[in-house]
Amino acid sequence: MDIAENAALVVVDVQKGFDEAGFWGRRNNPGADDNIASLIDVWQATGRPVVFVRHDSVEPGSPLRVGHEGNGFKAYVEERRGKGAGAELFLTKTVNSAFYGSPDLDAWLKAEGVGQVVLAGIQTNMCVETTARMGGNLGYDVVVAYDATYTFDLEGPFGWRRSADEVGQASAVSLHGGGFARVVTTAEVADAAK
Repeated sequence: MDIAENAALVVVDVQKGFDEAGFWGRRNNPGADDNIASLIDVWQATGRPVVFVRHDSVEPGSPLRVGHEGNGFKAYVEERRGKGAGAELFLTKTVNSAFYGSPDLDAWLKAEGVGQVVLAGIQTNMCVETTARMGGNLGYDVVVAYDATYTFDLEGPFGWRRSADEVGQASAVSLHGGGFARVVTTAEVADAAK
């Protein structure tokens, strides 16, 4: 695997509110937070650009709503912000795709000359997947570090209920099999980026 010298790491919605298990339910990928932290460390140590994305929910009861403690980044992310040698962007969004945030992610990546993005964060099948699909549609080489993402059990139509593992795997299959992104492990990404 090749990771470009200026590949951007996009850290999606790693916010305290996702630790409210009573709201979200059971999650998968228990090592995801450690993997996200390790990717940020590699990116910052190698001077690559990092994008920190925060979801500012407009839903009144959401743990991610503005003004609620859960809106803030998890401590390990907040502690790393501003510590890298490369460019850094902080953006907020109210929808699933980081490409519909403020400031404009696509414009920033183009201004930085970035053609490859690596995604990590929460939730695999929601904001990570939507950002990956849109990035692929916009022509970026998108890589998703699967074990640096996680999601939750989910109920859909017809009473169908899927576990977090099933939901995450389905998302990975759609992204990888559909050609939107290469879905790989954190170790593969980190080894290629060092």
